[in-house]
Amino acid sequence: MNILFCGDGRIADGVLIATLSLLENTSEDVDVFILTASFEHEGKKYGGLSPDFARFLRDDVCKGRCGVRLFDITPLFEAEPPKANMDTRFTPCCMLRLYADLVAELPDKLLYLDNDVVCRRDPAEFYGQDVEKYELAGVLDYYGSWFFRSRPAKPKRDYLNSGVLLLNMKKIRETGLFAACRARCESEKMFMPDQTAINKLVRFRKICPRRFNEQRRTRPDTVFRHFTTTFRLFPKFRTVTVKPWDVDRMHTVLSEHGFDSLLNDFLGYKALYSAGEV
Repeated sequence: MNILFCGDGRIADGVLIATLSLLENTSEDVDVFILTASFEHEGKKYGGLSPDFARFLRDDVCKGRCGVRLFDITPLFEAEPPKANMDTRFTPCCMLRLYADLVAELPDKLLYLDNDVVCRRDPAEFYGQDVEKYELAGVLDYYGSWFFRSRPAKPKRDYLNSGVLLLNMKKIRETGLFAACRARCESEKMFMPDQTAINKLVRFRKICPRRFNEQRRTRPDTVFRHFTTTFRLFPKFRTVTVKPWDVDRMHTVLSEHGFDSLLNDFLGYKALYSAGEV
């Protein structure tokens, strides 16, 4: 099973949790690929994920069940920077997935996961589906699918959340999807730029059941739980953002205890890595 993560050094906690959750819920060997970059924009520095962390993930966490490969794609990012979207509320590193077609070492089939996604059940059904005719497969965005369409006149909900995507890299390279998305991000400012670009430009998408990217609350059949920002109406309208590595708020804000064993393991591994005892 080939897994893709993307981001700067701040994704380490999420990648560690996600990888632990995958190992807990699948008997398959897992190959982890990580795209990272280091750059500076208007005085703000983005440092790439450390090779030391990648080695720790491979040797001390996966213990032979995972291959872990880290790719520093800084030159690719700097050659085609998303100029119009460097200052959105989302980090520019969210867009690193759009450079995956330029990394020849990546396999043809990849399961891309945001770093705030946690696996809860065996992902074999989602990963094993046939996507030969599609560029990607994903799940409708919980909120966005009601407001956005790939084309304004299109009545059917088809706006995908980009946090869990099964990618057919061979097809993506053939159609030029990611190349077109990079060009769009370079020239046109967008809200949620990479997700918007993918939804606007993808031609062959497969829409999958909600259980494969649950963005609202954990349900009995949830396979991937995605801890996105949600809205609350009472006692007043507000947004709520809780990430899985914020263990206390998982309990106090979300009343989420279903991942406690996993998160205890995460805290133990994080302490080892932070202390340099590996």
